[in-house]
Amino acid sequence: TPLAMKNQTLYLLALYIGISTIATSHADEINLPDILTRVKPGIVAIGTYMPTRNPRAVFLGTGFAVADGRKVVTNAHVTAKKLDEEHLERYAVFYRHEQKEQMQIAELTVTDEDHDLALLKVDGGVLHALEIGDSLRVREGEQYAFTGYPIGMVLGLYPVTHRSIIAAISPNAIPAIATRQLNVNMLKRLQTPFNVFQLDATAYPGNSGSPLYDINSGKVIGIINKVFVQGSKENAISNPSGITYAIPAEHIKTLLNQNIVK
Repeated sequence: TPLAMKNQTLYLLALYIGISTIATSHADEINLPDILTRVKPGIVAIGTYMPTRNPRAVFLGTGFAVADGRKVVTNAHVTAKKLDEEHLERYAVFYRHEQKEQMQIAELTVTDEDHDLALLKVDGGVLHALEIGDSLRVREGEQYAFTGYPIGMVLGLYPVTHRSIIAAISPNAIPAIATRQLNVNMLKRLQTPFNVFQLDATAYPGNSGSPLYDINSGKVIGIINKVFVQGSKENAISNPSGITYAIPAEHIKTLLNQNIVK
């Protein structure tokens, strides 16, 4: 009968959609390991190095190489530490290459406090640069991954990867419920808001500066931020949530275009 044929058609359509969804998800799962082999060489730990200190290396966050491989992007709050220049403390990047731990001294060249971004220049060899994607095309519900050092060097120089969906795209600051919750930084961000990515995965303080990237292409569409945005969006929460935020990569592009480091 026509009704039976209609029901059969709807059933086959639903079955096709279900199989297609499973196949797409499975393809992503297969592709991510290959993408990781391309992405991980460009991800570094950010810290400081002082020859007279014990330990000589202190971890601050995560970063990743961009452009010509001699530039590293991280969060501005990661590099906010005042260096002890009298005792030769310097910024440095740490990574693993050919099963050996490596370090390169780095120079902080510019910071973008408004978007919590910092650009460093390494003195040594060229790192594997990650490609910056188009963050303006990102949609809620899409799946991405981020890789970094969630609890610093406690786990050694072995970056950890998390998968996540874009749970929401929303302003970087929201009005406080009460006047007493307002502060100078929050007021500034309310005056010049910009959208950020809210993720459904938990990042830790050491993840600050980790690249958020497409699991099919490896292109970076954002940079993980654990402190800067959370302090504005969740100011009314006494116990910070497990929500993670990322600054869209369009701001990284702007930083690079405006500050070409020779």
